[in-house]
Amino acid sequence: MPEYGYFLSCEQYGPAELIEQARMAEQAGFQALWISDHFHPWNDEQGQSPFVWSVIGALSEAVSLPVGTAVTCPTVRTHPAVVAHAAATSAVMSPGGFRLGVGTGEALNEHILGDHWPPAHVRLEMLEEAIQVMRRLFSGEEVNHHGTHYTVENARLYTVPDRPIPIDISGFGPAATKLAARVGDGYITMMPDASMVEQYRKGGGGGKPVSGGTKVCYGIDREECVRTVHRLWANEQLPGELSQVLPSPKHFERAQTLVTEDMVRESRVCGDDVDEHVAELRRFAEAGFDRVYVNQIGPDMRGFFDFYRTKVLPQLQQAG
Repeated sequence: MPEYGYFLSCEQYGPAELIEQARMAEQAGFQALWISDHFHPWNDEQGQSPFVWSVIGALSEAVSLPVGTAVTCPTVRTHPAVVAHAAATSAVMSPGGFRLGVGTGEALNEHILGDHWPPAHVRLEMLEEAIQVMRRLFSGEEVNHHGTHYTVENARLYTVPDRPIPIDISGFGPAATKLAARVGDGYITMMPDASMVEQYRKGGGGGKPVSGGTKVCYGIDREECVRTVHRLWANEQLPGELSQVLPSPKHFERAQTLVTEDMVRESRVCGDDVDEHVAELRRFAEAGFDRVYVNQIGPDMRGFFDFYRTKVLPQLQQAG
């Protein structure tokens, strides 16, 4: 049976709200936390984007759950040596454990310093080299690295955890999934696609954890929930590589005019039907996922956590 965690959205909530949600998640019986790592929200309606490493520090004092980033891009905006420094401190502070989720990122967050946004195959090369650099730094030894994309000289992390930090790699296509299977300590993908899980397992992932996440909108008025999702998260319905190449929230706002409420209605769990919420999370379990994280889009946070504590999570646990 998978573990079920809560997915904290830095795009939609400020630091104090995220900490309170984490407390409620632990009280409701969720077993782990994910937290997004963005410089921008996807659109202005979401309206937030706190610095994730500051929030993780506060989480370490507020809850005892394991925490992971979903996901950090350690390649363009932030040098892998700096990410390694932040992750190592987070791991030392997090009582439940810390996992560094990484991916190739989006122009939305990574182009802000004026750097060229590379094509996908180059971003994968950069990610692999970044992981090599970070793992060497996590050892606590002095690192000198002169690679294709990164240079590190006389760098040593003095504050490191006792055990190596697991690095989970995000993948939504065959090339990234292949990289995750070859060099990752776990695999992250957001669709309950059994074929991708199988590719990961057969490609070298073996018994390493596969994690996924989904967004729902709990509320007593289903149509109001649909409107809320359409207003806040229509960007998730955009096709192809748009989410990787559009450079600003304004561009996403223009693009998501292509998304209709009917598209949201067909793709997102909205409302308070227990069976629908349970079925959405079971799709991941049936596809072979080890960890499933859920995010509440709507404003009724207390209602959501009470709903999952009393009705949804007990059914999922019985399924095991």
